[in-house]
Amino acid sequence: MEQITELSYAIDTFYFLVAGALVMWMAAGFAMLEAGMVRAKNTAEILTKNISLFAIACVMYMLVGYNVMYPGDDIVNAFLPKLNFLLGSENAADAMAGDDAPYYAARSDFFFQVVFVATAMSIVSGAVAERMKLWSFLLFATVFTAFIYPVQGYWKWGGGYLQQIGFQDFAGSGVVHLCGAVAAFAGVLLLGARKGKYGANGSVNPMPGANMPLATLGTFVLWLGWFGFNGGSQLKLASFDDANAVAAIFVNTNMAASGGVVAALLTVRFIWGKADLTMALNGALAGLVAITAEPLTPTPLIATFIGAAGGILVTMSITTLDKLKIDDPVGAISVHGVVGIFGVMVVPLTNSDANFGSQIIGVALIFIWTFIASIVLWGLIKLTLGIRVSEEEEYEGVDISECGIEAYPEFSRN
Repeated sequence: MEQITELSYAIDTFYFLVAGALVMWMAAGFAMLEAGMVRAKNTAEILTKNISLFAIACVMYMLVGYNVMYPGDDIVNAFLPKLNFLLGSENAADAMAGDDAPYYAARSDFFFQVVFVATAMSIVSGAVAERMKLWSFLLFATVFTAFIYPVQGYWKWGGGYLQQIGFQDFAGSGVVHLCGAVAAFAGVLLLGARKGKYGANGSVNPMPGANMPLATLGTFVLWLGWFGFNGGSQLKLASFDDANAVAAIFVNTNMAASGGVVAALLTVRFIWGKADLTMALNGALAGLVAITAEPLTPTPLIATFIGAAGGILVTMSITTLDKLKIDDPVGAISVHGVVGIFGVMVVPLTNSDANFGSQIIGVALIFIWTFIASIVLWGLIKLTLGIRVSEEEEYEGVDISECGIEAYPEFSRN
């Protein structure tokens, strides 16, 4: 074990906190992306969702989620940790003592992990946009961030079953992105499509977002935040090997996003004969999701190809889901779910510690747990509070019915 000094402890703690702050900034990215991709009459409500879900995630993860995901030795079995509440105390002197001592402050670990759970929940908000009741969504967010996400997170990062069988997911293509996408998918199935999205003859009617500059800004913010998402998952910096690893992760993360953009643009140019900004934006995000499961072991060229494959895959997935009448206004299910699975499954191509069997089991368990837990929770909310606004409220826009204000009051709504 490397010698832990006060300097290395301080550097690694500071790095962890800065990386967490970058991931927190992704909340702004999701908010801007989703606000740009929805119609003007639904903008204030989607922004309310994003800031509220972040705050709820922080509170619930502090109250129960963190201890569920990281129970230490306090477990029932490899699938089920015990239920504990609140964060424990931390003593700086004790933190640097013993062979099993952490090399950073425990509070920095909580901060880094809490912004991850908020990221997973942010994925859900875009997929159910423009027709879901605000308070029903926030109730789901409360339970998701306290229990649903932490349980499957424990299986991998808390030392549970998936960790024990060798499942590899460096920064969360499965644990974070697939989990959030599956929760969104379950909600969309019960919620149904937006009125007018699909014609009786099978046609797909475009419902373009109100603000493409905002959506583009949101994508760049997410791209920036992803350096903390992946780079911070190295967990430390204060050594020769770790510093080199972080640099490699930053480069590979950037190259995968770039590959995703280029591939998505070329794909839609080939299919539709023109560029499509929304596909380019989703191509960048798809490249980032694809590399997240293993951003360290690929070369920059291979990382570019992995991102490019994600960019192609996301364009195919978005068009396929529309044909199946699964309405996802921002493409979240495709970006984070379909490409999340792809990212997990290509890990063995560059990481010799991974094998396809464990990766398949990991994907299957994350999907099954999250889908069943989410569909039951969405179903209970639907039976009690309801999950969908009325047809009239949807037509007028959920800004008015759910928030009482409009994001663009001086302009005509569409």
